[in-house]
Amino acid sequence: MTKPEIAKLQDYLRRKFANNNIRIVAMKAADSAEVYIGEESIGVIADDKEDGDDSFVFRMPILDIDLEE
Repeated sequence: MTKPEIAKLQDYLRRKFANNNIRIVAMKAADSAEVYIGEESIGVIADDKEDGDDSFVFRMPILDIDLEE
């Protein structure tokens, strides 16, 4: 992912979830970035280029122990 893509995605998620603590950090894999709220990692965004369409997939695993908090 490019820096401009990451900036656009971060801005989008901040607006969508009304949370300015969301930040996106590039990962070593060129097509992925990690999503944080504050210092807590909440998921991964991957660039999905299939059939000529450019989209992004956000995966946020939720563990059963997370639901107990």
